[in-house]
Amino acid sequence: MHLSSKSDRIFVAGHRGLVGSAVVRALKGAGFANVITRTRSELDLLDQAAVETFFKREQPEFVVLAAAKVGGIHANNTYPADFLNQNLCIQSNVIGAAFVTGVKRIMFLGSTCIYPKMAPQPLKEEYLLTGPLEPTNEWYAIAKIAGVKMCEALRKQHGVDFVSLMPTNLYGPEDNFDLETSHVLPALIRKFHEAKAGNAPVQLWGSGTPKREFMYVDDLADAILHVLQTEEATLYEAAPDGLINAGVGEDLAISELAEKIQQTVGSTNSVVYDASKPDGTPRKLVDVERLFSLGWRPSVSLEEGLRRTYDWFIANH
Repeated sequence: MHLSSKSDRIFVAGHRGLVGSAVVRALKGAGFANVITRTRSELDLLDQAAVETFFKREQPEFVVLAAAKVGGIHANNTYPADFLNQNLCIQSNVIGAAFVTGVKRIMFLGSTCIYPKMAPQPLKEEYLLTGPLEPTNEWYAIAKIAGVKMCEALRKQHGVDFVSLMPTNLYGPEDNFDLETSHVLPALIRKFHEAKAGNAPVQLWGSGTPKREFMYVDDLADAILHVLQTEEATLYEAAPDGLINAGVGEDLAISELAEKIQQTVGSTNSVVYDASKPDGTPRKLVDVERLFSLGWRPSVSLEEGLRRTYDWFIANH
């Protein structure tokens, strides 16, 4: 069943993160009055009994599951058991309680790292489980695959309307700008900003040739709202297994991204590439045919998204 009334009760799990905060902005901006949120201290999603009590008491009709334990390559490599166990627990508790209390539709959010490392480009939903994963984040990916399959299994066995959405690389307000743990785009914003004060060149890992796709987080939130409001029959005609990629359908080289960020920040510092550092996957682009077939398109250009993100960084850092 799809989101149709402004009074529908919608629980956004992980509302303080990059994605969750954007989803709350989108829902409230569209006039949805009953958006339910809980901080980690108010509701520990790792606590099954607490989650079940919360669902029975609050009776949400729709759920956006944006809560997860996330981190970069270093964190994934250092704490593999934490990444696997905590994500499995969060998903199992929330999806399980949603099923038991009769939630109309859950939107389970993951990441395109669920696809095999050497899968053809662009990444189609049917490539899931067709090859080995990228070793540096396989623990997180395996947990997310389990969540996708849990939603699919519940739908298969019980006919519930549970959907999984896998976003490409995201950026925007509330992003992580810590140089040790952040992803490439926020890290570049901070590097160029800090370099502005002097003449030192900005150092980037690898060759600058790998291509990546970037989606502004408010575009993702808009896509989530669009899918929540899409009728069940239309949704399953596009995605029979309930799995949908979310992206913009185009990518660019890291060197091109660096140039755009340099212009946004207003830095004149030169850029130096450290070829001794790894490049990662040569290309990572998602196939967005399923999402686009539902009538959704992104509205924020990369240039506009970078400007908004830099403005937020300046205001908050």
